[in-house]
Amino acid sequence: MQEIFNIFVKSIFVDNMVFAYFLGMCSYLAVSKTVNTSVGLGLAVIFVLGITVPVDYLLNDYILKPGALAWLDPEFKDVDLSFLSFILFIAIIASMVQLVEMVVEKFSPALYSSLGIFLPLIAVNCAILGGSLFMQEREYQSLAQATSFGLGSGVGWFLAIVGIAAIREKIRYSNVPKPLRGLGITFIITGLMGIAFMSFLGIKL
Repeated sequence: MQEIFNIFVKSIFVDNMVFAYFLGMCSYLAVSKTVNTSVGLGLAVIFVLGITVPVDYLLNDYILKPGALAWLDPEFKDVDLSFLSFILFIAIIASMVQLVEMVVEKFSPALYSSLGIFLPLIAVNCAILGGSLFMQEREYQSLAQATSFGLGSGVGWFLAIVGIAAIREKIRYSNVPKPLRGLGITFIITGLMGIAFMSFLGIKL
């Protein structure tokens, strides 16, 4: 249980998808103009990562990795389908994003309209695919660990986009030099937030 909690906390603060690896920056920069839209997209990312990472874990553990098909027949113990990881992971991600898109469109048309093209683009958000690939690379030992990592990564991305959105809303009323207005000051603030998150590297997990 302690290990699962450690993975969750580490994926939020230490291995934050935005501030540690700069993944998912397209949506992060484009949608973070208001807190409301950022919260909506952030929750969608949490849901997609929380579902796709454990599903991809099972897919990797029982089908893709070398020897994974031995449960079908001992003759398949030398089969290695890991070269299909990208294709199958993206297929799972696209399916989950389609589900999220349908739910948001039905229950929150205003949010669906404000997110625009960036909601379906979660399917090609590198933070989502990165979550599954990091899970595969780190070789988590259980489904619970993979799920904890997926949810933690989603929460970390959520905190990043909501944090920058809150700052961008406030900064509209600040006297920002004209050449830095818009994305310029956003990049600077993102860099400073990344440096702030580096302080969590001292946490022993």
